[in-house]
Amino acid sequence: MIETGLAGKTVIVTGAANGIGKATAQRFSQEGARVASWDRVEGEAQPGGVFQVVDVTDGESIQRAVKTLAEEWGRVDVLVNNAGILRDGQLVRWKEGSLAGVLSDEQFDAVIDVNLRGVFACTRAVVPYLIQAGGGVVLNATSVVGLYGNFGQTNYVASKAGVIGMTKVWARELGKYKIRVNAVAPGFVATEILRNMPEKILQNMVDHTPMGRMGQPEDIANAYVWLASDAASFISGTVLSVDGGVVTGT
Repeated sequence: MIETGLAGKTVIVTGAANGIGKATAQRFSQEGARVASWDRVEGEAQPGGVFQVVDVTDGESIQRAVKTLAEEWGRVDVLVNNAGILRDGQLVRWKEGSLAGVLSDEQFDAVIDVNLRGVFACTRAVVPYLIQAGGGVVLNATSVVGLYGNFGQTNYVASKAGVIGMTKVWARELGKYKIRVNAVAPGFVATEILRNMPEKILQNMVDHTPMGRMGQPEDIANAYVWLASDAASFISGTVLSVDGGVVTGT
């Protein structure tokens, strides 16, 4: 069994009310970490941890939460920027010789606000506490579509590609403080959002995944735990695809 070195560490997981975020909070708790689960809606605190209602698009909300943690627990060691949303739509829809619709400003801005600006805002707020602790880990949720693109997801792909770019910048900037920064790129994962999709679409996702199944939230949670652990102590600035070998396309 690999010794993760996470026991007693303080870990923040955003978007932790359900799905990948909840599974990630549970896995860190199982490793003996104290977990602060953040989400904009109420959720479940892990044993020995806390649940804080935090909106990642609200800088004051973030600052209050991390300050409270540092005061009560003394330090912050790991930040998992998992929170994200979807607002899919084609850039333009053309039907019978005329414009039938566009990707709206609201759709674009909402996704960028949570998925990109939220990662920036949370990391900016937490990094000073990681420096004070003598080092730490930042883990960012990107996606395979951030690497390869995907039909109907201009906003989502832009946000996830941006996260990859920020990950590489921060790995360069923060390494001197003994802070490692990495990203995880999930493929098709069986979360609440996907479970509500038509069976035909879900089967198409499986058909494009060589492993022959959808990912489970625990698959992504395990990747986060490993990247935060001592076993990955010389890994920074990388993007780990956890996708079953998925082949993306239109």
